[in-house]
Amino acid sequence: MGRVLKLLLFLGIVGFIALTGYAYLGDLAPEQSEIVEPVTLDAN
Repeated sequence: MGRVLKLLLFLGIVGFIALTGYAYLGDLAPEQSEIVEPVTLDAN
């Protein structure tokens, strides 16, 4: 039972480190591009 708890603790720590590394090193910024669309205004 002790081995299972140690394994789960180890996997939790490794998962947390991996998640932290992905959050800091992963490029999650969206691509930006300019969109130009003509608009007709009806101001009567």
